[in-house]
Amino acid sequence: MNKKILKQLEKQLKEEKEAIEAELKKFAKKDKKLEGDWDTRFPHFDGETGGAILEKAADEVEEYEALLPVEFSLEKKLQDINLALEKIKKGKYGICEKCKKPISLERLKAFPAARTCKKCK
Repeated sequence: MNKKILKQLEKQLKEEKEAIEAELKKFAKKDKKLEGDWDTRFPHFDGETGGAILEKAADEVEEYEALLPVEFSLEKKLQDINLALEKIKKGKYGICEKCKKPISLERLKAFPAARTCKKCK
């Protein structure tokens, strides 16, 4: 693969990684024990009681539950990006994980973290 194109794809991957991490930071924190794992912040209740506070708490729990699949999806994208960046370092980027043939440049430009070619997708 052309070095100029490879550098462009690497730059694109790094920018996407930064954007995903920025999005995750809005509602989650990095897990210090598990590399690449993020934990959605659970609402913190200050011990107040009453109807309004219970309704607010219920809304926060509902929001927490809605964010869990978003966290999972973003973590998965981040894992794929990190894997692609690691493959670039090792000189193994752009090779289909299933058939071991080169992934088309068209596919890599559209989806730089692609792990498989169109045929094996």
